Order: sequence, then structure tokens, then C-alpha cells
Amino acid sequence: MKFIVTIERDEDGMFVAECPSIPGCVSQGKTEQEAVVNIKDAIKQCLEVRSEKGMPLTVSMREVEVLV
Repeated sequence: MKFIVTIERDEDGMFVAECPSIPGCVSQGKTEQEAVVNIKDAIKQCLEVRSEKGMPLTVSMREVEVLV
């Protein structure tokens, strides 16, 4: 499966990775590469838990451009 992941740097310099299509699926790392490795693991774990609980694996998500 392919997922869109967002990565931002927090105020402490950590890279925070989040998978918006899986609510609550967040991880972090000291480097961007570490954050990517960690979010891959988090996605696998989140999917496993959601499956065990009979929850939908993902939620519908779409990107929309907003002009401000």
C-alpha cells in the first residue's frame, strides 16, 4: 500500500512524520530519514491494530488547493 506522509520539523529540531489517512498515526526521528523509517513501522502497527479492532484501515482523504 502507498500512503502520503507529512514531515515537519518541530521546535526541538525533531522531524515529526504523520500519516493523515490513518488517524493518530504519528512518529518522529532525529533525522528525516529516521522519521521515514519510524513512520513506516507506525503505519504497519496502526493498520494491524485497526484490523484487529474491526475498524476501517484508513479514512477518506483528499488534497484540495486553497488560494489565500
